Amino acid sequence: MIYLQLFWSFVQIGLFSFGGGYAAMPLIQGQVVTAHGWLSIAEFTDLITISQMTPGPIAVNSATFVGLKIAGVPGAIVATLGCILPSCIIVTLLAKLYLKYRKLDILQGILHSLRPGVVAMIASSGAFILVNAFFGGKQGILLQTKWEMVAIFIVALLLLRKTKINPISVMLIAGVLRVVSSIF
Repeated sequence: MIYLQLFWSFVQIGLFSFGGGYAAMPLIQGQVVTAHGWLSIAEFTDLITISQMTPGPIAVNSATFVGLKIAGVPGAIVATLGCILPSCIIVTLLAKLYLKYRKLDILQGILHSLRPGVVAMIASSGAFILVNAFFGGKQGILLQTKWEMVAIFIVALLLLRKTKINPISVMLIAGVLRVVSSIF
């Protein structure tokens, strides 16, 4: 039964996560944290971090991680297949349709109209992660703000925006800063 739940949950994520990994985060959270309780909020944040550090799409990495945690290697396989199956089918059909009808104005209009929704999903995920990182998941409590996390965020943001430093180097610097801040 757990295999069917894993498969169906990640089929839904794979089916409705238009816009890529960041857009999928609210869907993943809804399934694995809210609906099934397979992960806590803290574990979900760790999952997103791990998914960012490993090669591959966030949704696929998440499916593999959650499946492994819940039902071992067979669960990881079932969840990962559930996540990628809708994309394989949809992309194959869309590629065929797009190649046939790519010059139609209505198709271009549909593609342009999807963009704001995708941006909203990405912004929602980013805001969720920031609130969890800065406030421990408790919104609006300034006294419980993790100021060292805010400082690391600002340093990382400045490094990414003002220099040409490699993002991997920024991640390593942020990790070192976090370790150093936890020592003191």
